[in-house]
Amino acid sequence: MTDAKSPDAQREMLTLVTARVRDAYLRKPVYVDGALDLVSVCRQLSAQGLTSALVCDGGSAGRLGIFTTTDLRDALLRPEPPSVLAVREIARFDLVEVNADADLFEALWLMVRHRVHRLLVRDGETVLGVLGQLDLVSFVANHSHIVALQIDEAASVAELKAAAERIDAMVSLLHDGGIKIERITRLTGELNRRLFARLWGLVAPPELLANSCLLVMGSEGRDEQTIKTDQDNALLLRDGYENHAGLPEAAARFNAALAEFGYPPCPGDIMLTNPRWRRSASAFRENLREWVHGSDPEGPMHLAIFFDAVAVAGDPRLLDAARAHLDRVLADSDAFLARFAAAADQFDEPQGWWARVTARGDEHPLDLKKLGTFPIVHGVRALCLKYHVRESGTADRLRRLSALNQIDADLGRDLLEALHYLMGLKLRHQLCQRAGGEAATNLVRPSALSTMDGDQLKDALAIVKRFRGLLRRRFQLDTL
Repeated sequence: MTDAKSPDAQREMLTLVTARVRDAYLRKPVYVDGALDLVSVCRQLSAQGLTSALVCDGGSAGRLGIFTTTDLRDALLRPEPPSVLAVREIARFDLVEVNADADLFEALWLMVRHRVHRLLVRDGETVLGVLGQLDLVSFVANHSHIVALQIDEAASVAELKAAAERIDAMVSLLHDGGIKIERITRLTGELNRRLFARLWGLVAPPELLANSCLLVMGSEGRDEQTIKTDQDNALLLRDGYENHAGLPEAAARFNAALAEFGYPPCPGDIMLTNPRWRRSASAFRENLREWVHGSDPEGPMHLAIFFDAVAVAGDPRLLDAARAHLDRVLADSDAFLARFAAAADQFDEPQGWWARVTARGDEHPLDLKKLGTFPIVHGVRALCLKYHVRESGTADRLRRLSALNQIDADLGRDLLEALHYLMGLKLRHQLCQRAGGEAATNLVRPSALSTMDGDQLKDALAIVKRFRGLLRRRFQLDTL
């Protein structure tokens, strides 16, 4: 297997993220009529040496699907004989499509996101063919860092660890290849969620898996994580399963395995091993009410963590129900929302920080999270709570708030650009720290920045300052 740091591995990754879909091998579209029986379809596929065909159902204006040998396997389990079973009854019509001019990175992300092995490739309205996962892998010389395949095929925690170890290497290669930070986080988020889901499936008893909902939260839930950070996870349980005999052991194995994979335990103990974060649906509803209406000073922080939650395994309806309950709890809770939003303004700007950003000799570090990313992320989170916006990522939240006219479109774009710049700067800094054998932190010294970075950082923090002013006015924070 290719070493992640080798020149060959870097060339493979750069090929993956710079070539276009049309540059890869596309299998020419072969069509069959949806009314044709399976035996006749298989006879055509055999004659042409194919394993799949596109299915036209309803003529040129009808729907388009795909039939593969995997579908044939499932068809043989049906009571009808293949000779009388129309291919339309077996074909899948939920095709995932990609534009021919999209790059292969986009194709890879779509395969990972939708868990498919084939993409329909279009050039405008014209179908050019089908891009298969094996063809994509072949195009990048049997690229060894497509960890999604490794995750899906992992039959043990040890095999999952091997896949997890490749994620940071992939992040580094993507960054070195000049890939935008939002694309790195999007792919990393999909792979991490897939990893967590597979791990929970390995350690949890089937009955527990079916009656629970595994959540990831924080930057992981928002698709804004790059290198591995502290664990933030929780478990919602269907009422009656909170005392399942296998629950404590499964939770312990899950968090211990993640720590072994390189995801440090949460200092605040927001993990499955903490009974407060593995609760029944009814008990968790009480938690939500207490966080909003109770006197616990940590209530707003806990709600902020939960608000970013995304379901990665089990029954997602448990999370949907909790969110719906939260909307009801927040009705007429302006005082709480103001207290919640105030956290975005909690970190005082250090004396003279504006001048220090571009001071070449200044060795006093600035915290990119406290000064930059956190006020954006949490301020947007507060606005979303107020206006019942359900999107999970800051970018999507900003777009939705702009569409609702709850934030100026220009400010929304500025905030998103500032957030992406700060995330990119933080990633670059953390990768340098790790390369030097240091622990990755959010601190950066102004003296270590180039003139261009200093100017861009100053502009980004000015946007943050403007946003903090908006939050003070919107939530009347100066009156608290």
